[in-house]
Amino acid sequence: MLERPITLTYTHRVLFTRDVFAVDNVAISRVLAQGSQQRIPKALVFLDSRVAAAMPHLMGQIVQFARANPEVFQLAGEVVIIPGGERCKNDFSIVQSCWQQMNDAGLDRHSYVFVIGGGAVLDLVCFAASTAHRGIRHVRFPTTTLSQGDGGVGVKNGVNFAGKKNWVGSFAVPHAIINDFCFLKTLPPRELRHGLIEALKVSLIRDAAFFETMEAHADDLAALLPASVEPVVRRSAELHVEHIAGCGDPFELGSARPLDFGHWAAHKLEQVSQFRIAHGEAVAIGMALDLLYSVRADILPREVALRIIALIERMGFATYAAELLENTATGEPVILQGLEEFREHLGGQLTITLVPSIGSKVEVHEMNRAFILDALHELRDRGNHWTAQS
Repeated sequence: MLERPITLTYTHRVLFTRDVFAVDNVAISRVLAQGSQQRIPKALVFLDSRVAAAMPHLMGQIVQFARANPEVFQLAGEVVIIPGGERCKNDFSIVQSCWQQMNDAGLDRHSYVFVIGGGAVLDLVCFAASTAHRGIRHVRFPTTTLSQGDGGVGVKNGVNFAGKKNWVGSFAVPHAIINDFCFLKTLPPRELRHGLIEALKVSLIRDAAFFETMEAHADDLAALLPASVEPVVRRSAELHVEHIAGCGDPFELGSARPLDFGHWAAHKLEQVSQFRIAHGEAVAIGMALDLLYSVRADILPREVALRIIALIERMGFATYAAELLENTATGEPVILQGLEEFREHLGGQLTITLVPSIGSKVEVHEMNRAFILDALHELRDRGNHWTAQS
């Protein structure tokens, strides 16, 4: 048997800026200068349809930027519009269309794919980029609080398959992530709120001081004031990147998913609601469920769980949805299927991250189903139910 270690070094770059495509903004120049190419690279731009509609000047601004900065990159074709929202990840023909666009543009592995959009569009197009030519460099431009503070600064890409979230996907470290806070100005309140819950999640498992800061500014966060929202998004991104780069398992070769507190139920809830319940809303409910479960499992004091749930609700999130107790043909609540699907996604043994105290985490390998149902009933009786207007 021959064995040789293979060691690779990746650099995870996240920049924060405003008006990234202003002709005098140097953010793109800075990140492309980190590439190894000996010539001016090509770049093909993919744009979320919702961002294009909210910012009708953006396509022209991108073209103007490229013309004013010919030494930075060459546009490899017209800007490609991708339908935004989670539903795009259910249509594999869109992935095939992305591959075709990359092929038609003559991209190679020294070219770049720029992806501007929310988390779903980033997931889909970056999956296409990471598999074309076995990997074309991509630069992410997240446009939502959720993608700027969490998913968009990660290394995972994927699309949905067989009704399962991100069943097909890849791990690929982006060449860079550029967070432009000006994109957040275009978001409706519901979408602007979503990223706050992932920030709260990462505070609970990594940074008690950050939790206390969010708690102290809960009213301003509920009001979605930029002066409060932007620092929260930035700190959330920092904590997520610190974990990805420093945990020793960025490609999730083990069985743990420590950044996914509250997510085993959230992913199933999104699915059974046919994605009417958005990811951030589902995570809020999933976190509330796991907090009350932890009380019953003697992992977390009840007063701490209720303190956290109160903050979730103060920030404008529901903590229960009727889909949680919908039954399968066998009479079992469908949400319980989320446990096996969560385990199956990584393989190995079931590993669920819970919070024993604010700012720390613990991993458990089994969940008491009676405790889960008991916690669900308490959330139902609490009365803060998700509605389409949530």
